[in-house]
Amino acid sequence: MHSLKNIALSMLDLVAVRENATVADALHIALRTAQHAERLGFRRYWLAEHHNLAGVASSATAVLVGYIAGGTQRIRVGSGGAMLPNHAPLVVAEAFGTLAEIYPGRIDLGLGRAPGTDPLTMRALRRDRVEREEDFPRDVAELQHLLGPVEAGQRLVAMPGAGTQVPIWLLGSSLFSARLAAQRGLPYAFASHFAPRLLHQALALYRQEFQPSPTLDKPYVIIGVPLIAAPTDDEAQYLASSTQQRVLGILTGQRGRLQPPIAQYLAQLHPQERAAIQDFLAIAVIGGPETVKQGFAALAESTQADEFMLVCDIFEADLRLRSLDIAAQAMQ
Repeated sequence: MHSLKNIALSMLDLVAVRENATVADALHIALRTAQHAERLGFRRYWLAEHHNLAGVASSATAVLVGYIAGGTQRIRVGSGGAMLPNHAPLVVAEAFGTLAEIYPGRIDLGLGRAPGTDPLTMRALRRDRVEREEDFPRDVAELQHLLGPVEAGQRLVAMPGAGTQVPIWLLGSSLFSARLAAQRGLPYAFASHFAPRLLHQALALYRQEFQPSPTLDKPYVIIGVPLIAAPTDDEAQYLASSTQQRVLGILTGQRGRLQPPIAQYLAQLHPQERAAIQDFLAIAVIGGPETVKQGFAALAESTQADEFMLVCDIFEADLRLRSLDIAAQAMQ
């Protein structure tokens, strides 16, 4: 039995903008949530990078990391992830190097391979060149080099950045990053909060092919877990309808702000829509305290994960904090 006591809890925030609320509200809620997660003993708080999406305020990821780190004391804060196709490695090294100098020992750099946006926005991010398969591994190697100690005769130095050794994490929803993380001996985070299909395959591959490195001697795995917890299963199902509405929006290209919950939401949908949402949220843990505990135990058993990274989007900010309380209890 893989004990829950040995699994760390963390949080990934997309900084959802709620219906009838402002971006500033969303940013304040993110900070409050991070402070609450820190009080509960969560290990890290990561922020995702997305662009040109009506309901998501986490596009300037490094700026947000600084805001959250500045308002907390101990919790690690990082990108989950910085989407490397959108940025020159030097710019990322300088931004996260600066953060690491201000908040030493608290900054994580999670790296993703998807642009996290549409072709029009990619061009606006100055990305007209076509991404090739070898670009991501090369950019990761360059970042490791720029954040490592300066070598004799090194002409390009990230200042700040050099020597900060900001921990690099590879993120992925396919087998590509699992294999790369294994080859490089890097910790690996699987995006099962929205793409759970290859979860077990990717983890098996990562563990099988893992090569120890100066940063990591054995595989380390985070899995993304959508969580909606409440005092009862019924209330949790009701609150989950905000997330379900957002998922349907993603699947149909109708992305908008986070909506208030709707009673019996799934029952009102076409069976195909319902099935698509359930696929997307296949490993979601939704329910009261006992259901949450069982859900976590089942995930621990099937994935042997070292850390759960919760994604918890509840319309009312206070009920989101309560959801994290229930999750922390379940891990005891």
